[in-house]
Amino acid sequence: MTRQKSNKKKTVLKVSLISLLVLVIGVVAYGYSIYHNISKTASSVHSPIERTPEVKRPTELELNKRDPFSVLMLGVDERPGDKGRSDTMIVITVNPEKNSMEMLSIPRDTRLEIVGKGIDDKINHAYAFGGVEMAMNTVEKFLDIPIDYYIKINMEGFKDIVDTVGGVSVNNDLDFNYEGHHFQTGNLNLNGELALKYSRMRYDDPRGDFGRQMRQRQVIQGVLEKGANITALWKYDDILKVIGHNVETNLSFAEMKDIQKHYSDARHNIEQIQIAGTGTKIDRIWYYIVPQEEREKIQAKLKEHLELL
Repeated sequence: MTRQKSNKKKTVLKVSLISLLVLVIGVVAYGYSIYHNISKTASSVHSPIERTPEVKRPTELELNKRDPFSVLMLGVDERPGDKGRSDTMIVITVNPEKNSMEMLSIPRDTRLEIVGKGIDDKINHAYAFGGVEMAMNTVEKFLDIPIDYYIKINMEGFKDIVDTVGGVSVNNDLDFNYEGHHFQTGNLNLNGELALKYSRMRYDDPRGDFGRQMRQRQVIQGVLEKGANITALWKYDDILKVIGHNVETNLSFAEMKDIQKHYSDARHNIEQIQIAGTGTKIDRIWYYIVPQEEREKIQAKLKEHLELL
């Protein structure tokens, strides 16, 4: 039961993280009349970080020249007096020439070296040990790519995201019941609560994770379409509040504007990537073990998308 609840949280965050990324970088296009409010929100979520990268770029990143870039998205469940763990970690690479985004989900139990701690442990412990800096450095070394930006999100923000854009429309190809609701096949209009449930279900889908990821992608694309729609102008204040209450990032307002200007078409082509591995217990603790061959394959794919090969 505990593991099922953990899986549910990770699913919610996969959707909400991408959705908030789009809202953060897309809301800057809404128009001059709300420019100052957007700027104020961008400043409130801006949290620069000073660190020495584990993987350095051969040349400095220049967004105004349309260089591909990467973002580490952290889904954190923080409580008073507890920093929490990043139970969801997603690396997104964006390539404007290919008009594409690649989204790699790193399983929270992945065993690897925690950079700066000197031990092998679960990747989600990196944030608990050393915050955003240690998480970024650990992911960089694991994937052997530079991590340019981070976006940290409060995991409770998902329902508000969908509701602020007026809900989402999806085309459901599997009739199923989940948590007291019947999802029939065909076109469905979902509010935040129902979108959360729709993207959670896995065990009754014969496709397993594949089917669930497809539903996640439908919800993400639904948010993108609604968020980019001009009618969202009338809800910009609510959208800004959602962002302000749930997001922290080292992206500056100027960088957000550059991304919106030069990279916005990439949102139409999102590829989800999974890391193959096996689960095992070491000293009675459950870990996800990624073979070196698989790790190198993922590294090469991300480097190619970032044009670092």
